[in-house]
Amino acid sequence: MQEVSGARGRPEDAEPNVANRVVVLGAGMMGAAIAYVCAKAGIEVVLKDVSLEAAERGKSYSKSLVDKALERGRTNQEKADALLARITATDDPAAAAGADLVIEAVFEDPAVKAEVFAEIEPHLAEDALLGSNTSTLPITGLAEGVTRPADFIGLHFFSPVDKMPLLEIIKGEATSEETLWRALDLAKQISKTPIVVNDSRGFFTSRVIGTFINEGVGMLLEGIRRRRSSRPSSQAGYPAPVLQLSDELNLNLARKIRDATKTAIEAEGGTFEDRASFAVVDKLLEQGRGGKLAGAGYYDYEDGKRTGLWKGLAELFPVMDDPASIALVDLEERMLFIESIEAVKCLDEGVIETAADANIGSILGIGFPGWTGGVLQLHRRLRARRRGRARGVRRARTRARGRIRTAL
Repeated sequence: MQEVSGARGRPEDAEPNVANRVVVLGAGMMGAAIAYVCAKAGIEVVLKDVSLEAAERGKSYSKSLVDKALERGRTNQEKADALLARITATDDPAAAAGADLVIEAVFEDPAVKAEVFAEIEPHLAEDALLGSNTSTLPITGLAEGVTRPADFIGLHFFSPVDKMPLLEIIKGEATSEETLWRALDLAKQISKTPIVVNDSRGFFTSRVIGTFINEGVGMLLEGIRRRRSSRPSSQAGYPAPVLQLSDELNLNLARKIRDATKTAIEAEGGTFEDRASFAVVDKLLEQGRGGKLAGAGYYDYEDGKRTGLWKGLAELFPVMDDPASIALVDLEERMLFIESIEAVKCLDEGVIETAADANIGSILGIGFPGWTGGVLQLHRRLRARRRGRARGVRRARTRARGRIRTAL
């Protein structure tokens, strides 16, 4: 924690930057929550959407949080009113006049993001920091849609933004050091713990958690009992069972990200690797079950609350395993190992530069079990044991049924 929150090579005489006025583009779930944490930190916020109605709806999210804080005695009316007064809901780009910070939180489509930046840039301060809340799209590519690529950086927040402490800061190829320092100052200003990563599709956190979801969801296609595919993730110390997490992240979004990734990899001449989880997600979507947001996924929902696993899973994915023949620890380690190995790949590829960023990012951002010390610390623990490396490779191969090579 001291390392990720430290100077990171910044000159001692460098003056810290303070954001005074931020425009948040997109008043959906993420944009509304980002507006709240910025306003709570004392920053003036312009919350912009395509319509005033949508923007006002986004501001109402802050009001709901403020009202809850009032009920619980965590704030007073004066502070609550002041926080809400700092948020201006609008559909007019000119309302962002003089803003020294932009945080874009619109739909995950490069064309849409380029469009909203082109609309807002003429109204900003000349040196405004340009941030994107994308969770998967490469920052270097998105920077082509702005006039000042050196001032463009990824600011990946985690949901729910008001509770999740992590901010993943992503450097594009053109991102300047000064822009990075300003992003780190912003993290401190809004009380977030930063990790810094280099550009890559999915960056660090989305890449790593994606392997966890693929591994856990794919167990259904292997014929492993439905409850046994969720129980290992809880038993291992993850905050949410893998099927529940998949529902909450949205199956439709998962398929859109998969399709976009496949297109990009193949356009670059690469080979997109198929996963068992893809077939599982497609089967659920064929049944009209897109996850919690759709009111139906791996679980059934009533008034937005889970009521139990969907009984139709038994017909879609017949059980073939003998519970007595598969140790729970084997299933636990498949999930733990697959994330740890992906983190090693990120380190090898230069996506992540320090073990501290990887470990803190995995625990605070994507719920990797805290008892491990983080994704790379788990790897180190295996290596530290007598004959640990050879044993770790053997265990990883066994747990992942031969799909994993020798990353350990």
